[in-house]
Amino acid sequence: MDTILLQLFWVFLKVNLLSTSGPASVGLLYQEAVGSFVTESQFVQAVGLSSVLPGSDAIQLAMYVGYAAAGIPGGLVAMLGTILPPTALILGVVSLLHRLRREAWLGSFIEGLSPAISVLMLFTAWKIFEKGGETGWLGWALGGASLLALALNAPARLVVLIAGILGVIFLP
Repeated sequence: MDTILLQLFWVFLKVNLLSTSGPASVGLLYQEAVGSFVTESQFVQAVGLSSVLPGSDAIQLAMYVGYAAAGIPGGLVAMLGTILPPTALILGVVSLLHRLRREAWLGSFIEGLSPAISVLMLFTAWKIFEKGGETGWLGWALGGASLLALALNAPARLVVLIAGILGVIFLP
């Protein structure tokens, strides 16, 4: 039983280290799991079930395969192997940023990103507005009022929420 748990952990750790999740991880997991832990029909059922349930497909698929191979301990070990790589990566980045948060160059970097992100958001909004059809003067007025509110330092979340509600009510 211990060897199968170690094998499950290693397979799911390897799959999640070598892929970015999604279809790539399903293909890699298919190669690793079918025949070793589950049959092909079990794997197909697991993929179908994990894609219709809410939540992370990768974690649900891992728990299914692990459970099919070694019961509840197998499901838990497979889940641990699945969540360990992204968790370690996020913790590493957070600890690095925590150490660097008082560095002047990082503050300057963040300040430099703000205009770039703003321009990207404006460009994206323009593309959406352009393809979204004609909204007439009411759409332009709503956009202008939102821009003015943001320029006057209104809370951005509140501006977006109010603009969205008004857009739903007044725009076709």
